[in-house]
Amino acid sequence: MSETYDPSSLPDLLPIYYKKLFPYGPYYRWLNYGGVPKTYFNHREFSFTLKDDVYIRYQSFSDQQELEKEIQRRCPYKIDIGAVFSHRPKDHKTVKAAAFHAQEKELVFDIDMTDYDDVRNCCSGADICSKCWPLMKIAIQIIDRALREDFGFQHLLWVYSGRRGIHCWVCDDIARKLSQNGRSAIAEYLSVVKGGEHQTRKVTLDDIIHPSIRKSLDIVEKAFKDYAVDKQDFLGNEERQTKLSEDFKSGSNSKVWWAIIQKREKDIREKKKYKDCQNVTREIMLQYCYPRLDVNVSTGVNHLLKSPFCVHPKTGRICVPIDPEKVDEFDPEDVPLISQLIEELNKTDSTDDTSKRGKDYKRTSLSSCVQVFENFLKKLENSWKGKLQEQSDLKMEF
Repeated sequence: MSETYDPSSLPDLLPIYYKKLFPYGPYYRWLNYGGVPKTYFNHREFSFTLKDDVYIRYQSFSDQQELEKEIQRRCPYKIDIGAVFSHRPKDHKTVKAAAFHAQEKELVFDIDMTDYDDVRNCCSGADICSKCWPLMKIAIQIIDRALREDFGFQHLLWVYSGRRGIHCWVCDDIARKLSQNGRSAIAEYLSVVKGGEHQTRKVTLDDIIHPSIRKSLDIVEKAFKDYAVDKQDFLGNEERQTKLSEDFKSGSNSKVWWAIIQKREKDIREKKKYKDCQNVTREIMLQYCYPRLDVNVSTGVNHLLKSPFCVHPKTGRICVPIDPEKVDEFDPEDVPLISQLIEELNKTDSTDDTSKRGKDYKRTSLSSCVQVFENFLKKLENSWKGKLQEQSDLKMEF
């Protein structure tokens, strides 16, 4: 990508982005959920992080126009979306504390690459590259499958965070109404890798492996050699070998060691010996590749999460939706920069007939990202039609 981004330019770029490119229409349609109930949108909390880390919570808006106007006035460096409350969040100081409470919110998942630092050798912290990004692809495939097949959820919005991770918003009506206990139960069900950095063995499988974990293993097994053996060389030196087991002797590469481990396990199975060693390869694969969830984000109804279509202030990349069916095609390096989008807009401004223009974002690289969002939204809106008809029938009867 030829375009570059300078974080110091953000104050100049954000007003243009929020005025011309932010997709307010689809964004409002999503969070309004068909206007059932009528107060759904204006009881939703938004928080803004402004320049110099000025943080404002309990923002709420009556409609799209008010939201649009305030975002353009404030030009937030970050927008977070919170819960739908019992009262308008902006009125929270006038409501008794006991009466003001979060009622519902999407079930959300936050998967951050920093939580995989013990199983990636290419990067650490906030850095990502093509050698470790496959972990996020695997995470999307595993969590998306489990939420759809094991729980029956249908409306999952996957979003790239703009830097080092991914978010999932489960938007089904039943998901938004889940209690804290319900959210905790789902997050716990999806958590397989457990233990702190000083614990060597972080996955322990039962003799009879749960069907959901088996399906996750199908996904991991297809990706493991390319990711762990080839890209990460996960047993390539003594330190990496010790992370896995004290039994290794250095001197061989990952490909050799992985073949040895697989053969040892096969022999153990055939001789029906050492029951606790019969799933070693599966446990290793899950430990290195299974999604690592920030459970606290999923559990709390009142937990805020970064909004789609924000601009990450450090990278300049837009937080764009990801099509889970095309996850193998998604590359974070291809995600548009705010500077790139405005450059694209300037080029078309000088050549296009202004009288024939549609939405400005459609003339930039953001167009395909908004289309992914629209595709998600169309399916979600179809699920509202019955409710809207039911509401209309009740009015007629009254």
